[in-house]
Amino acid sequence: MSNDSQGLVKGEAAMLISPSASASSQGPPLSPSTATKTPELPDELVQAGWSKCWSRRENRPYYFNRFTNQSLWEVPVLGQHDVISDPLGLNAAPAEGGDGNLGNGQRKRRSSEEQGVGPNSFKRTKVEPTTPISPSTPGVKPWSSAPEDKQAQSATPTTPSPAPAPYRPAVIYWDLDIQTNAVIREHAPAAHLPPHPEIELQRAQLVTKLRQHYHELCHQREGIDPPRESFNRWLLERKVIDKGQDPLLPSDCEPVISPSMFREVMNDIPIRLSRIKYKEEARKLLFKYAEAAKKMIDSRNASPESRKVVKWNAEDTMSWLRRDHSASKEDYMDRLEHLRQQCGPHVAAVAKDSVEGICSKIYQLSAEYSRRLRQTHLSLLQDPPTEACASPPQSRLVYCYPVRLSVPSPPLPRVELHFENDVACLRFRGEMVKVNRGHFSKLELLYRYSCIDDPRFEKFLSRVWCLLKRYQVMFGSGANEGTGLQGALPVSVFEALNRQFGVSFECFASPLNCYYKQFCSAFPDIDGFFGSRGPFLSFCPVSGSFEANPPFCEELMDAMVTHFEDLLDQSSEPLSFIVFVPEWRDPVTPALTRMEASRFLRHQLSIPAYEHEYRSGSQHICKRDEMYYRAVHGTAVLFLQNDAGFVKWAPTPERLAELTAAYRPSLPRTSSLSSPGPAHIVPGDRDSAPKASDRTQSAVAPPGGHDNNNNSSSGGSSSSSPRDKIAAV
Repeated sequence: MSNDSQGLVKGEAAMLISPSASASSQGPPLSPSTATKTPELPDELVQAGWSKCWSRRENRPYYFNRFTNQSLWEVPVLGQHDVISDPLGLNAAPAEGGDGNLGNGQRKRRSSEEQGVGPNSFKRTKVEPTTPISPSTPGVKPWSSAPEDKQAQSATPTTPSPAPAPYRPAVIYWDLDIQTNAVIREHAPAAHLPPHPEIELQRAQLVTKLRQHYHELCHQREGIDPPRESFNRWLLERKVIDKGQDPLLPSDCEPVISPSMFREVMNDIPIRLSRIKYKEEARKLLFKYAEAAKKMIDSRNASPESRKVVKWNAEDTMSWLRRDHSASKEDYMDRLEHLRQQCGPHVAAVAKDSVEGICSKIYQLSAEYSRRLRQTHLSLLQDPPTEACASPPQSRLVYCYPVRLSVPSPPLPRVELHFENDVACLRFRGEMVKVNRGHFSKLELLYRYSCIDDPRFEKFLSRVWCLLKRYQVMFGSGANEGTGLQGALPVSVFEALNRQFGVSFECFASPLNCYYKQFCSAFPDIDGFFGSRGPFLSFCPVSGSFEANPPFCEELMDAMVTHFEDLLDQSSEPLSFIVFVPEWRDPVTPALTRMEASRFLRHQLSIPAYEHEYRSGSQHICKRDEMYYRAVHGTAVLFLQNDAGFVKWAPTPERLAELTAAYRPSLPRTSSLSSPGPAHIVPGDRDSAPKASDRTQSAVAPPGGHDNNNNSSSGGSSSSSPRDKIAAV
């Protein structure tokens, strides 16, 4: 048994006493000779909360569970029922052998039962400190057991443990039995450093610190709150061009000034414009904008002409507000639009240098944090990686396979696991991450299918903790923050895509939200153990049918289109991409314009706003009634295929009819959420309902062309720029 497990048993033996006779002091303490004869606890029992203690009154050892306050005379058996949540043992697995027919409750010490329930007893929350069982393999996986522990367990006769039934989720949002049709060229293992809980914990602290710096800089320099989720979109935009070595923090980007962050901060200067519903709100917003613009131009180093224009327009607006009290909401919004057109360029000119300083400072801090993390990470590795010569490209075609790392993984520290109702809780150094039990079993299956360096699941819990912590840090700490980056299509749509178009691969997913077991994701170093094929912009398939639902970051979507066209142009094998992007038309996004003008476009479908839904990005932890939400914008579905792909997976009317039917919500949903925060608006926006012209439209084209006549309605766009409308998913 490992030293830390022995320390735990001995330490708790000194602190805990028999619950049946706490006041009794009879009997000598446990002697060294007696301790060596008593069977030691297996490591999985220690993880489940069991420890060995000494009963002074009975003069013999007993076993106590710190999670359930359960005490037994005999060595506990994993998988048997909990006497607190299931006192009759109705859900217990049948035991074997003579004494094994008695449950844990029946094998409790008789003296404790004769005394009955004490006055200090109380009912506790249901907690299941059991070690999870693989859905595919019966029996317990000793995930964190050391080799010496296994020898001690084999040498110690214990009660035979039954194999508990695997946990089966009530609703399954994935199908991991679908095999891939994606073919790639064989490539060498990746040179990423293997994940480690210590490094992941330090990375989480540094990213949180970087978010705080960003918040403080926006407040100190511009007097505004940072735009909601602008930091998350900065991470996405930077990783498109980043050549650094950290999986999350950008450290080698050109240009240094992020267009995404600069644009979003500038849009909130001098104040943030929010969605307006009532006349009084419009009046207040107009007054605040005029006051903020005048104050800003007075406090900055502006030209005389700029000061004159902004002051005159601001004072004219304020006098109009004092004079006219019968204006309508539309009048206020028109006046605000006029004020923005007059003052906006002058305000932006005086704020430009300050906002560029914010972007530059955040990037420099990120690069410094990345360098510090890598130095610490290299010090933890037993065999630090060496600079290797680039291997020549392989010509052999194979079906796609998960990312493999060239650097061997070091021994990983223990991560504690326990279950609270239907939630798996993993704790490392006081930091807890949670995932619902269904997705925990999904991660187990993905790990079993994809991981090749840990057949005994000894590093599974540590890697799951790293995975959950990484995505928790990327999402952010705000309510519902970041979940839009992980929104997914409904299960019925994935089923239709697979049946009708042979789709078996997701271009933008994660182990938490994927439907197929083959997918591309953002973090190859940790996601590769759970089936990821790496970032999509580095993934080069030769043939196959793919679904692409990218995060709504314009720079990422634009790079995605470039990658699509390169792949389709280079391959003569059947290759198909079915792309789902927001239908932003006012103005239109560059990625959508390029796909509509592409020679590979075979068909385009428009799904109206509020008539379809998405799965939540927090599906691995949210409640079942919060799993789906209605999209407040239209979604464009584009079929990009080369000639062979068009012949094999042509978007025929029958196939399209089934896909459209699958996208329709099957049951009425109560939730109709936009983005995880209010969207920006232009002052001229009006409250509007979906129009009749937003009905499903199509534009079928022959293999060489397409129809450019598209509906111009945006289905719920509400921003002065589509870059500010990162709204619905």
